[in-house]
Amino acid sequence: MPKFLAIHPLPSPASPASIEEASAIGKKVKSLCTADAYWVNSWGQLNDQGKIVRIFCQWDGKDLKAVADLLKKVEVPTEGPYPLMKVESEDFR
Repeated sequence: MPKFLAIHPLPSPASPASIEEASAIGKKVKSLCTADAYWVNSWGQLNDQGKIVRIFCQWDGKDLKAVADLLKKVEVPTEGPYPLMKVESEDFR
């Protein structure tokens, strides 16, 4: 299944999210996932206080439109989704 990257910048650097706030968004996203588009995992960029300033999410989906349509329902700022190629360091061993 094709892979996609969605980037979620928080509204401003002055208002980063706590892990608890981001967890609520994660629960909503998980409830919206379907066989056509589903969230695989995420990475959070943290500031010096340990608050999240940007979230990078890996998605699997049947196509770009399926992932984009689901992300619209989440109602959080989103850059992408973009087609993604995953490379493991072990591929270069």
